[in-house]
Amino acid sequence: MRIRNIVTSTLAAAVVAATATMAAAQSYPTKPITMIVPWPAGGSTDVAMRAIAEGASKILGQPIVVDNKAGASGTLGPATMAATAKPDGYTVAQMPITVMRLPLMQKVSWDAEKSFTYIIHLTGYTFGITAKADGQFKTWQDVVTYAKANPGKVTYATPGSGTSLHIGMEQIAEAAGIKLTQVPFKGGAETNAAVLGGHTMLQADSTAWKPLVDAGQLRLLAIWTADRSKIWKDTPTLKELGYPFVFDSPFGLAGPKGIDPKIVQILHDAFKKSLEDPATIAALERYDMVPRYMNTADYNKFVKQVIEQETAALSKIGLLKKD
Repeated sequence: MRIRNIVTSTLAAAVVAATATMAAAQSYPTKPITMIVPWPAGGSTDVAMRAIAEGASKILGQPIVVDNKAGASGTLGPATMAATAKPDGYTVAQMPITVMRLPLMQKVSWDAEKSFTYIIHLTGYTFGITAKADGQFKTWQDVVTYAKANPGKVTYATPGSGTSLHIGMEQIAEAAGIKLTQVPFKGGAETNAAVLGGHTMLQADSTAWKPLVDAGQLRLLAIWTADRSKIWKDTPTLKELGYPFVFDSPFGLAGPKGIDPKIVQILHDAFKKSLEDPATIAALERYDMVPRYMNTADYNKFVKQVIEQETAALSKIGLLKKD
């Protein structure tokens, strides 16, 4: 009899818990949602994510509060979320590819496949290499020529070690037969200041450099998209320069592991509608970004593909961690 009572009590508790979870999912959201942007305020990622969040908040009926948590090449925010946030749908984060790449390069506190609940894939970047407009480099070939004569002397600013900008530049350098020296920063505001102030000779970053390029203070030497930009039509792509690369470091949104699938669906639907909003599309276009939507299932498959691709790329340039 006692065993039967224990079993009955356990089943009852499970039913109560399941009912409570279902009720929470049905009423979600009932309070503001925190969205971690793991880059400094004012950069292209921050501006894009705020625009997407604004559209989603209108659909969800609750504010989405942006928390800029920059550091560790865009992984500090997601790592903090994975370690401390409740899986209740009230904390989400932008997920840069560094979340999948850094575990392949060094020991980290998270597992890219197991520590997060992937929700929706959103967009990608336009990356480019800039130099000071009145500096010595007028074309990318000028950089290659100088670097071959002065190995390691060409410095370039990135938003952090292990980012797509860092890995991309190393792949380009290897293909060109030159050696460059990376100088890591936290984000676009710092990399802009570095190249503009002459602290580095080049900058590799996303379109936070746009105002300075448009104002004629920085020169855009190369762009990393598949085709030439509609905004900077005179700038050659890497492929046009002879390199077999396209880098756009696509990203999405995730929460800590264990979020109820019903809540994931609500978030997915709200952010998908925001991506389709003309106001969001216009905000992305200002930084030469376009929607790259994937649903939850496809995004999870994509994460596995990225890990496989990054493993191969890092192995080729000697940055894969040693077990």
